Amino acid sequence: MLLSITNEKKPATDLGYLLHKNPLRCQEIGISFGKAYVFYPEATDDRCTASLLLDIDPIGMVRGKVGSINSGPLDQYVNDRPYVASSFLSVAIAKVFGSAMQGKCTNRPDLVDTALPLKVQLSVLPCRGGKEFLKQLFEPLGYQVKAKSYALDSSFKEWGNSVYYTVELKKVSTLKDVLTHLYVLIPVLDNNKHYYVGEAELENLLAKGDGWLSEHPQKEIIARRYLKHRVSLARQALTRLMDINHAGVEQTMTASDNLEVALEIPLSLNEQRIKAVLSKISDSGAKTVLDLGCGEGKLLRDLIEDKSIEKITGMDVSIRSLEIAHKRIGLDRLPSRIKNKISLFHGSLMYKDKRFAGFDAAIVMEVVEHLDPPRLAAFEKVLFKHAKPKTIILTTPNREYNAMWENLPEGAMRHSDHRFEWTRDEFREWAGTLADQYNYLTAYYTIGPESSSFGSPMQMGVFKRAD
Repeated sequence: MLLSITNEKKPATDLGYLLHKNPLRCQEIGISFGKAYVFYPEATDDRCTASLLLDIDPIGMVRGKVGSINSGPLDQYVNDRPYVASSFLSVAIAKVFGSAMQGKCTNRPDLVDTALPLKVQLSVLPCRGGKEFLKQLFEPLGYQVKAKSYALDSSFKEWGNSVYYTVELKKVSTLKDVLTHLYVLIPVLDNNKHYYVGEAELENLLAKGDGWLSEHPQKEIIARRYLKHRVSLARQALTRLMDINHAGVEQTMTASDNLEVALEIPLSLNEQRIKAVLSKISDSGAKTVLDLGCGEGKLLRDLIEDKSIEKITGMDVSIRSLEIAHKRIGLDRLPSRIKNKISLFHGSLMYKDKRFAGFDAAIVMEVVEHLDPPRLAAFEKVLFKHAKPKTIILTTPNREYNAMWENLPEGAMRHSDHRFEWTRDEFREWAGTLADQYNYLTAYYTIGPESSSFGSPMQMGVFKRAD
């Protein structure tokens, strides 16, 4: 099996420092189930490719050294293990490129956190779930995915295609992140592991999934397959991933949160914001409404009162907030005719999710300012390119108005978790660019008392699909 990683950022041979492997020589590394070879088919200033070739010892495996399987004698000899990417390759990545995956680079530590334009090629990758499943695993992480399938037998086309693909992945990323994603997701795609899976593997999944797995839309199937369908272990993994989300939310609750409340209450901004959003939903004529980042359900509670809306869905990244929303709207106590039109689900704005699609209107109220600027681009694609509701109603603070609050320090933002706050011009420039790119028309509105110099405390954009 062969894995190749290419860097095209000058000097491209920096890849050698990160991998701790000299581009000028081929290296052989012994592994319990065979040998691994690292070599560089090309190593120039413009382009550098490192290849990991894994040569499995199938006879040693049959004799019971490693990877023994409970199957018939023929299966032990006739199988795909020496040729296709699997958990054997993941083990080899951890052993051969372990320092790179851990983010260690003694000679050039500055390279560890440097995003590189990386291309990964896997010559033969089993995708038990097909090309779409492959994309569902890698595209939410920001990869461009290309996959070429192969017929089971070219002489019998009616047999269809095999589960094997040649795969190319592209992403501007740190090398450690790419190696970690490959380590976890290759055996998930194969839906098998050659070794025993127990508590230690659960801890390994959580460690390798730190920073990305808790928000991945396919985390449930990733956990099940990675843990070899050990149901109890998968449940533990998902519970602990939910706890990670809870912790992330709780850590944002600081004194600055109280400051935001203190600023808004005298102006009744929350009530005015909800009233403004409800008015635009009514104007849109939407029958199905999605509240992205619904939080504790204050808006959902009011949406229920609109009898013209037939379907209401709330999504949030925080399980705890969804639990509070469930209680706030009294979902268990609602009459069946109302209860059946409302649902809540856990998700993330960072990842493409088919559950976002098909709505007349989507609401994004006081959400974008909590996104890191690098993640804003992912959110834009998820909402405007993939979900693409007919109407999008989005609210966000107006930074200029902060000057009106004497107890807000100069240059400070209203909330400890705000990553940015836009001026009126910045908001309109951002919204206008998106509208042009994704074929929407925009209108802008103010929320709250207006100052002749600084505008209103809140600003709202309403996007209507032009087609």
